[in-house]
Amino acid sequence: MSKNERLTENLVRDTLKDLKYFNEEHLKVEEQMTHNPTIKKCLSKASKSGKGVGKPEFIVHSSLNKDLIIVIECKADIKKHESKDQNKYADFAVDGVLHYAKHLSKEYNVISVAVSGQDQKELKTSVFLWAKEAKHPKVLENQYNVEIDVILTFDEFLQLASYNPDVEKKRYKDLLSFSRELHNYMRDYAKLTETEKPLLVSGILIALSDPAFSVSYQSYPYHILANQMYEAIKREVEKAKIPKAKKQNMIQPYSYISVHPELVKLDKKTNETPLYRLILDIDEKVRPFITIYQNFDVIGQFYGEFLKYTGGDKKALGIVLTPRHITELFAKIADLSPKSKVLDTCCGTGGFLISAMSEMMRKSKTTEERDYIKANCLIGIEQQPNMFALAASNMILRGDGKANLYQGSCFDEAITKEVKSLQADVGMINPPYSQKGEGLHELDFVHHMLNSLKVGGVGIAIVPVNCAISPHPMKETILKSHTLEAVMSVPDDLFHPVGVVPCIMVFTAHQPHNKNDYHKTWFGYWKNDGFTKTKHIGRTDLNGDWEQIRDSWLESYFTKKEEAGASVLQKVSANDEWCAEAYLETDYSSINKDDFEQELKNYMIFELLNGDKND
Repeated sequence: MSKNERLTENLVRDTLKDLKYFNEEHLKVEEQMTHNPTIKKCLSKASKSGKGVGKPEFIVHSSLNKDLIIVIECKADIKKHESKDQNKYADFAVDGVLHYAKHLSKEYNVISVAVSGQDQKELKTSVFLWAKEAKHPKVLENQYNVEIDVILTFDEFLQLASYNPDVEKKRYKDLLSFSRELHNYMRDYAKLTETEKPLLVSGILIALSDPAFSVSYQSYPYHILANQMYEAIKREVEKAKIPKAKKQNMIQPYSYISVHPELVKLDKKTNETPLYRLILDIDEKVRPFITIYQNFDVIGQFYGEFLKYTGGDKKALGIVLTPRHITELFAKIADLSPKSKVLDTCCGTGGFLISAMSEMMRKSKTTEERDYIKANCLIGIEQQPNMFALAASNMILRGDGKANLYQGSCFDEAITKEVKSLQADVGMINPPYSQKGEGLHELDFVHHMLNSLKVGGVGIAIVPVNCAISPHPMKETILKSHTLEAVMSVPDDLFHPVGVVPCIMVFTAHQPHNKNDYHKTWFGYWKNDGFTKTKHIGRTDLNGDWEQIRDSWLESYFTKKEEAGASVLQKVSANDEWCAEAYLETDYSSINKDDFEQELKNYMIFELLNGDKND
């Protein structure tokens, strides 16, 4: 009996129907051809014979996740599933689908599915992921490192592909590149101020969360688009079950959108307004990222990038945004559980809260636990109205935490009283730096955060190293009520390009430091996080070393390991220096002349950046 490839295609088509590929509005399943211009261009020279257009059996693409496509190739005979060298494109299913994927990977992350066989019992399926711009494909595996050998739902494929390191790294690189383009476009065409730029990004993302706006914005007349977007933002905020006053605080900073003249000015050459172009680009390039990587503070990323390009007055505002890998490190140091309640009294764009939420959700097992986390476990305070709106937008985009955000000073008595009643057991803070005025030292913010926690709570702060090594009366005040458990010296250039050398402090709240004469604080020398400064991108984990370094740090921290040159236990008081460098035993066995010279250079840079403020 001869083999019929149409039977294989019918089996695949039925599987796609069973998995609802044809039911989802955002999905398009095409056979043998495509109407998508980008896909068409990629396949224009992808014929398996070497000449002409490539025609895969099935192509699946999404209007919501535009950088991922699925391509499927079928063969009737399972003996024609895969050749030894994967180079017989016309004769074998795996060979053919990877041939198409190679061409498509110039523009997409490609899930490549090869199927052979005539009935369900004998059917053989192989699945690969060819990441965008990668040189080679990889067999697609699940979270347990088991190879996928069936067709999954689009969402399942999306999830597995999204957490592939190559895909995530490329998407992040593309996001950074887009943030530069976006900043320049906003400056040159939309004529936005520095505070308006990040608000517009977050406002567009909120508006796109509104179903009516998301499906209709491309058809709105240009002169009503801004008003329609503002109304969509209001609808999304109104959905939140929170007091009306808080809703107004969230909405007000976005009001400029509906009256900004440059946003709705029609370009006669393109027949587009700046606002329409911005919405279109953010819908395509940012919205999928924030939908997939909910543990990533996208709003904060754009805010930081915009500050970087403008050279704005970052230091006067005390704005030093915490890198993502450090916010995630805080969540692991705190050893969060699904029942933890996390407080950030200077939450900025909400980076710590997002990382805390991600860690708690990862450990949760039920829908009830996840709903509880969203409704009760994230508490933030932010004084600056625009920054508060950005934090609120971050929470709105994740469907959580909005009711527990407060706009105002963390020292406000009414806010403090309400926050204390929520009984947070974990505090995280990156306070404003170099503020002038009584009671505005970084340690004043740390002290207030600790006072706001329940007894025995864990408080973690990242502050300038001067807070640890210079005398200050607040050090004694803190230790009278709270225990200094650990201090970690972190990379000098962690906040690049801002020239602040930071350290991380860990406290136990409401347990006096001197209650136990034998208590020792653990000091860690965490100067090498594996990140390197890269042109146009900043500090990046270029070689993928961070995860291993992080786990090594955490193991040392939790076991309170003492290791020459790396960590030490030391009894300290308010009069002592709180940093590893003051107490570490030097490991001389591996030091050479170059190391010595480099340390001298590092010390000179340290002195230059962190000299006494009163000098």
